[in-house]
Amino acid sequence: MRAWLKSGSPWVWLTAGSVSVSLLALLGILLLLAGQGMRYFWPSPVYQFELNQAAAGPVTLIGELYQQQTISRQQLLEAGVTPPGDAAQLTRYLIKVGNRESEGQDFRTLLASDVRRQSAPHDLLVLERNSNGTAYGFLAGLLEDGQPLTGRDLNQALQQRLPQIAALSRQAHDIQIHQMARINEQFAALNLREKKLRRDQRFDARAQAQMKAERLELQRQYRQMAEQLDGLNRDRQRDALLLRDMRGQVHTIPLSQIRDAWFPNAMSLGQKVAHWGEQVKKFLSDSPREANTEGGVFPAIFGTVLMVVLMSVVVMPFGVIAAVYLHEYAGKNLLTRLIRIAVVNLAGVPSIVYGVFGLGFFVYLIGGSIDRLFYAESLPNPTFGTPGVLWAALTLALLTLPVVIVSTEEGLSRIPATLRQGSLALGASRAETLWRIVLPMAAPAMMTGLILAIARAAGETAPLMLVGVVKSAPVLPVDDIFPYLHLERKFMHLSFQIYDMAFQSPSVEAARPLVFATAFLLVAIVVGLNLTAMGIRHSLRERYRVWEQ
Repeated sequence: MRAWLKSGSPWVWLTAGSVSVSLLALLGILLLLAGQGMRYFWPSPVYQFELNQAAAGPVTLIGELYQQQTISRQQLLEAGVTPPGDAAQLTRYLIKVGNRESEGQDFRTLLASDVRRQSAPHDLLVLERNSNGTAYGFLAGLLEDGQPLTGRDLNQALQQRLPQIAALSRQAHDIQIHQMARINEQFAALNLREKKLRRDQRFDARAQAQMKAERLELQRQYRQMAEQLDGLNRDRQRDALLLRDMRGQVHTIPLSQIRDAWFPNAMSLGQKVAHWGEQVKKFLSDSPREANTEGGVFPAIFGTVLMVVLMSVVVMPFGVIAAVYLHEYAGKNLLTRLIRIAVVNLAGVPSIVYGVFGLGFFVYLIGGSIDRLFYAESLPNPTFGTPGVLWAALTLALLTLPVVIVSTEEGLSRIPATLRQGSLALGASRAETLWRIVLPMAAPAMMTGLILAIARAAGETAPLMLVGVVKSAPVLPVDDIFPYLHLERKFMHLSFQIYDMAFQSPSVEAARPLVFATAFLLVAIVVGLNLTAMGIRHSLRERYRVWEQ
């Protein structure tokens, strides 16, 4: 036994066991998030429950069986519910009833004893809408210009009309968000130019005439776009759908409010898989709706990637330069040791402290100074003196700088001194040795530090809440309006969206699957970045392995 302990085998097995447990834990987290999140996109069957007369509310209830659990009779009594019979254990259903505008809530609980009969009719329709959540019911008819549609298959007509409405909606969105926004930007620039001319006392008759002509032209273009938008809106609002709900009431829903419609109980397995893929695609490409409880996460993905790219551009040069100076040029004295201690301690500072520093230094001091120097005409409305994607990237660059410095310095310390000495002996200068020998061999450690910094930045939430992230951003930081990349704009982030959906949502239960799906997406991105780091490190290590021997 003693010999076995001295051989070091226990530590090998302990290390292997720790790695295995870590991998199993990661796999378990991914499976949990994927299982809970991806089911949101699957077309679940919709049931029609016929209730006993003693049950409160309507006699018929339509919705998805969201959750089923067994609870004790004592729990119901403590909750103020007197269950029928004398059974010690009862089954309780959580039904997603939708139709928020008429029901006032997304979910309703039922006891199994309240249900007299449960069925799944093939003609039950599910509507995904722009507002008020999901709607369930039976297709009662279609209206074209206020007139009932007759002589055609209603389902086929609905599936043909919805893509046409979606195309009109995209055109209207492009006019309202992009083209009209460009006109508004030009109006703002014109007003700022006028203020500057007045301040410089150069607003003469010629300048006034030119400004008036430009303003009239912009007003003409804006009116033309407004007329085009009104026409598109009239075409979008022309058709409507008649939906009969569980109470027997018929609701008129404009097709412009419907994003998708399907009959889940009549779908085959292949149709369900195709529908699931389409819903996942929408989740990755659409914008959020209904206070982030519905829709997609594309603005959050875009904001996360853009912020990480900007952070990488800043943190990589500074981190590598600092590490090279500390290891290659700085002497081994008290000052150097203090700097290293400070770098290590900075890695342990809470992230919210960096957010407070970024708000005070970058936003108020640097951004406010930029506004006073270059955007004085816009004051008191700030341009850079307000939280934005640039200040968020710089704040996270400070947050992750110790990681890059420590990783790069460790990589530099593993390079044999004989390589440096051989290069110098052959006549190379110290700078040439550093550039051609040392830095290429330290590249695996540098890339590892960078990717680890990216992985940490992708999951931060607290500092971003102070320096630029918002719940909903009307436009992306990148568009076709000069200068195309708008660093002063606020942005959305995946980690903040998870926080907002989980804790700030008006309907937490309805948003829970999206929380899991977004968390799975964020974890997958972080895992992918780490796997990329391992691949790059292995490739570079194999490339320079001969130099180390």
